[in-house]
Amino acid sequence: MAGKRDYYEVLGVNRNATDDELKKAYRKLAKKYHPDANPNNKAEAEAKFKEVNEAYENLSDPQKRKMYDQFGTTDPQGFGGAGGPFGGQGGYYSYSSSGFDGFGDFGDLGDIFSSFFGGGFGGRSSSSRRQTGPRKGADLNLGIEITFEQAFLGVEKEINITRDETCDTCHGTGAKPGTSVTKCSVCNGTGQVTQVQNTILGQMQTRRTCSACHGTGEVIKEPCETCHGRGTVRKQPKIKVKIPAGIDDNQTVVLRGEGEQGEKGGPRGDLYITVRIKKHSIFTRKGNQVLCDIPITITQATLGAELDIPMVDGTKATYKIPEATQTGTKFTIRNKGFKSINSSSVGDFVFTVIVQTPKKLSKEQRDLLTQLAKTMNEQPPVKKRGFFG
Repeated sequence: MAGKRDYYEVLGVNRNATDDELKKAYRKLAKKYHPDANPNNKAEAEAKFKEVNEAYENLSDPQKRKMYDQFGTTDPQGFGGAGGPFGGQGGYYSYSSSGFDGFGDFGDLGDIFSSFFGGGFGGRSSSSRRQTGPRKGADLNLGIEITFEQAFLGVEKEINITRDETCDTCHGTGAKPGTSVTKCSVCNGTGQVTQVQNTILGQMQTRRTCSACHGTGEVIKEPCETCHGRGTVRKQPKIKVKIPAGIDDNQTVVLRGEGEQGEKGGPRGDLYITVRIKKHSIFTRKGNQVLCDIPITITQATLGAELDIPMVDGTKATYKIPEATQTGTKFTIRNKGFKSINSSSVGDFVFTVIVQTPKKLSKEQRDLLTQLAKTMNEQPPVKKRGFFG
């Protein structure tokens, strides 16, 4: 081990360090000394990076660590000598994914090095698997407008959407009828091409999307003339959607499986329909309550009356207001409001009476009101001509 630092010293741990402590120390130093992270001091960083990797590779292996603790070396021949390019280990130095399992910030060796070299370590990345495997189709978003009454009662609507549909000519294969899709010979159907490069740090493996099949793993030699090899065509199907009674403005109805076509056998996406409710000329809404203003006459307010109250569903409810009712008084009809979508509860119908003063009176009406005012010790209205008239 002449000329070599102690492996424990290199990693900055004591000789009783646990496997977890070794991993943490290695993770920190590998990130610190990686050559691509030290562009201004690359030569020194490469040397330290190699030293850290060598130390961890030996101490992370239980057999090698035992030998090192006992003999001060892991080389059965003693001190190695003219081994690989870094000496002491024999052969060439290769990056190993052992010891990177479970690293919180880096995942595996592929993750830590892909940020510097563009991927390729430790097998195909999860994104590559997603590209070649089944994928769910994209979701679609749509807005519709309904009336206040339709929101109250519920309604079934037929809407047109634009989405990809399976091609009727090729039935989704993308190939001309009578022909078939073949596996890509360049990537052998994986959608990825692997390249191995020899660098100063050893052999490095990178992967890129296959340019022959564009990552699909398949080649269509004779595309379908209808869909031009896509397997889908753009269509505008009609979809029926049930809007539940009680839906509120800006709420969304979801139709599962009515979105875009999936890929590689994946399921369709979903259709999200946002509901807008038109304003009503009479009714308003507050939560699940229906609110309404009801005009009444002076005599109705004074003597009391039975009123016919219009309901949202088109029916009428009879309600008796007491005598001497003041303008602005609120009355409640139970369970005549909006239904709750998520429960069996029903809101109330709340109406406010507005006493209207007549704008024009006949002579007979004026005389009667004048007599009424006298009995109530009120001065009758005096018509003034002006200051000098």
